[in-house]
Amino acid sequence: ERGITIKASMVRLSYRSRSGEDYILNLIDTPGHVDFTYEVSKSLAACEGAVLVVDAGQGIEAQTVANYYLARENKLMIIPVINKIVLSNADIPRVKKQIVGVLGFKEEDIILASAKVGSGIEEILERVVEVIPPPSGEITHPLKALVFDCRFDTFKGVVVFVRIMDGKIDRHTQIKFMQKGQSYKIEELGVFKDLKYFEVYSLSCGEVGYLTANIRDPREIIIGDTM
Repeated sequence: ERGITIKASMVRLSYRSRSGEDYILNLIDTPGHVDFTYEVSKSLAACEGAVLVVDAGQGIEAQTVANYYLARENKLMIIPVINKIVLSNADIPRVKKQIVGVLGFKEEDIILASAKVGSGIEEILERVVEVIPPPSGEITHPLKALVFDCRFDTFKGVVVFVRIMDGKIDRHTQIKFMQKGQSYKIEELGVFKDLKYFEVYSLSCGEVGYLTANIRDPREIIIGDTM
């Protein structure tokens, strides 16, 4: 209710670019606060790029710089965005100067956006499909996936969020978590679409999705584990 993200959220959306190409985008919204650095680092490890959002009123904060360097360490393509540009206390020239001076971006690369009035959204998506590389990985290789998050659902048990790095996974795949060496049978496989769970038959390399495997204790899942 106070606009503070304390848990990573992911969503899959379809986007048709201005050139007429259709894209599938897997987006992860991570906490910006410095207390959640571990969670942010695992989410960044699942991505090819990052949209660095800076508040037009507050400007660059310590956590902005920390997350910027985390993204750099993961060799991600970074897109700078100034958000909340319609606020009464917005100081766009000052924030632009900070982004150029502190983070080293060019002024013309900075996108101005406001979620409130919907401006800049298409520009961000266009930049995403233009500069961020498609996922690497080979569908013919054995399954390898990164566990970047999980949450507990009263009806489904533990829902595990994974990024498929190599190979593919379907509902009949027997999975094994490498850290604890435990194996499970998949109960449900899907993606998070339109803010809802959406079941799919399979996920292949480069895709992000969720799975359930009748796991009742979240402590059985280690964030950052290989599946």
